[in-house]
Formats: sequence, C-alpha cells, structure tokens
Amino acid sequence: MTMRILLVDDEPLARARLRALLDDCRDPDARDGDVWSGGFEVGEAAQAVQAMEQLQHQPWDLLLLDIHMPGLDGLGLARQLKSTANPPAVVFVTAHAEHALDAFELDAVDYLTKPVRQLRLQQAIDKAARRREAVDTARPTAAAPGFLLIHERGRTERVPLSDIVYLKAELKYVTVRTVSRSYIYDGSLHELEQAHPGRWLRIHRNALVARHRLRALEKGHDPLDPTESWLLAVDGVDDRLPVSRRQLAAVRDALMGASC
Repeated sequence: MTMRILLVDDEPLARARLRALLDDCRDPDARDGDVWSGGFEVGEAAQAVQAMEQLQHQPWDLLLLDIHMPGLDGLGLARQLKSTANPPAVVFVTAHAEHALDAFELDAVDYLTKPVRQLRLQQAIDKAARRREAVDTARPTAAAPGFLLIHERGRTERVPLSDIVYLKAELKYVTVRTVSRSYIYDGSLHELEQAHPGRWLRIHRNALVARHRLRALEKGHDPLDPTESWLLAVDGVDDRLPVSRRQLAAVRDALMGASC
C-alpha cells in the first residue's frame, strides 16, 4: 500500500533532504529486503496554513512536521489536527529537542532532531505504519471481539478490550493494564479513544479507564500539592489513578450512572 507523506517545513533545503532520505526508506508493508522505490507519495507545504489546505482536499497518512515556522507553528497545527476525524500520524522533525514532551502529549508518533538520519526516519515510518495497522485491527466488528494487538519482545499478542482496566500514556508509549499484568502498546490514547467510543472514560490527559471498572472516587493526600486532589479506585487492581480537575465532574457523573 502506498503511504502518503506530507512534508511541512518552511526551509526548502530541509524538505529536499527529507525527500532524499525517503528515497532510501522501504515500505513497512513490503517483504523483508525489498527496497521501497516510488511507493511513497510525497507532498510539500512551507507553512501550517498550506498544510491545512492540502489536508482538506486529500487524505495523508503521515506528516513530517517542523515546529518553528512562520505563523502557526507545528505544535499548534498538531493540536488542531487532533480535533479532526481520522487525523494523519505526526512525526515532528525539528532542530529543537526541548519540545519533545509537548509533542508526545499531542500523540506524536516520534520526535526526530535535525540533522535526521535515514535509520531514525525509517524507524519513525515503521512506527506510523504499525500504529495505523493497530488502530484498524482494533476496531470492533460484528465478526470478532475487540482487542489490541500488542507487539512485545519478539511476539505478537491479542489482548481483549474486556480485559483492560486502564490505559496510561508514558511519553512515547501507552501502558495497557489488565488484572494480571501490564503491556507496552505502541499507539496513542487519542486513537484508542476514537476507535472505541463509549468504552473508555478519560480521567486525565494521560489516562483512560474502562467504564465498567470504575469503583470509587477518593480524596488524595499529596504533600507536594496543597490543592485538593482526587484519586480513582478501579476494579481488578490496587492502583489509584489521579483525576484531573477538568475531568472530575465527568468521573462523578459516570460513577453515579454506574450505581443506578
């Protein structure tokens, strides 16, 4: 399958270098050892406004996105894309390493610093392809139960959605917690929330909890934080999960609904 990649950078030389590196990358769907030649469909935009125009007219699988650009910067563009239906995967490509935390909070697939090496670009493309595959596979259908496809330590395992207690973002990855163990999932909370609407309750910007696992809301006691804090107890594990003030009302409403 052709991967459609949009290069968004205000520097023409930076876009030209990425194009040259893409010529040496291979398609994640190709057989091992096959060199991908001509399978990437590549477009360019010199600023966020141009990128948005292209995104409105045709679908793109992946954005290789600079951060510092005139007008709306790359972080702002990624923030806007999160609210759209089926947004493309985003890999930030920048000379500034200090924005990595903000980037991963926006569900970025990867964060590359300039000058980009071909190997790191290949790894980022592979991750974007795996995320797309995992989201497509995880969509529940009438013929099969919902599950997450976990790639871990050289093996691939199906984890049924019904077994999952909560999901927590940890920078580049998501911790998938079941009653028996934890897994590392190469994906994003936003995609999982969109793929399975109604199954999860967002309790924090970095955490989703299975609605059928809600148990109790408890007042927290954090000596480092003098403001009032709240923790959520869930069925199946002893963990107590922080609840943000923004999500507190939604958690209370969900608990009341579960008790009715």
